[in-house]
Amino acid sequence: MRSKFWSAIATHAVLIAYAVVALFPVLLIILNSFKDRITIFSAPFALPWADSFTLDGYATLVSGSHFEWYFLNSLFVTTSSLLLILIVGSMAAFALAEYKFRFNLLTSLYLSIGIMVPIRLGTVGILRLMVNLHLVNNLLSLILIYTAQGIPLAVFVLTTFMRQVPGDLKDAARIDGASEYRIYLLILPLVRPALGSVLAISMLPIWNDLWFPLILAPGEATKTLILGAQTFLGEFANDYNAVLAALTLAILPPVFLYVIFSRQLIRGITAGAVK
Repeated sequence: MRSKFWSAIATHAVLIAYAVVALFPVLLIILNSFKDRITIFSAPFALPWADSFTLDGYATLVSGSHFEWYFLNSLFVTTSSLLLILIVGSMAAFALAEYKFRFNLLTSLYLSIGIMVPIRLGTVGILRLMVNLHLVNNLLSLILIYTAQGIPLAVFVLTTFMRQVPGDLKDAARIDGASEYRIYLLILPLVRPALGSVLAISMLPIWNDLWFPLILAPGEATKTLILGAQTFLGEFANDYNAVLAALTLAILPPVFLYVIFSRQLIRGITAGAVK
């Protein structure tokens, strides 16, 4: 009993230490966003006291930039991409889990390649395609890319969960006259932990991406929040207050999402590990 107690203490100590290390940079960004520029460099680890506290960075975002447009662009791209990932990924997973056809296994393996191969390797080809489609400096190009990027993982996770749904439940629905689309809608609530996991895992790469917005949507009207933060970093003058303020506000949506879906994320990961 005593050995289990000390083992639990050691495990929690390691986890707490890891959480502190992981959260320290985030906390540092938030604290320094409320400091003046001199204090940011002279005392980066100090708290923003009365003599160093300032809201100049946030004032710059409100008055001297198009920060609200950057934020709305990121929100629109992320929300649209996640919605398409869930719809297309869940439908494909339902088909792979429910129907046995000749290329079922081959299709699953093909989609698994999308998890292993980074989409950035095809940047040149993607850029040429978007130029031919006249989608450069268009948010639709980012939505299409992020959707294609997130579908393989979504299909992989959701297929595993949909195969665990009892077949008797689906057969009973068919006997009652339910269509395949109706059965698909009935299954979705049963795999809600997996949907929450896909949603939480897919959001961060989309929200924090700088690569594709810089290449495909660098225009002022289509800049995302992360790309817009680069506006305050110049060759001769850097507004670090505005950069830190922008990054602080950029942190809030992912944190908010993880707070909401943390239970589904943990349930999805642990259930997938057991199954």
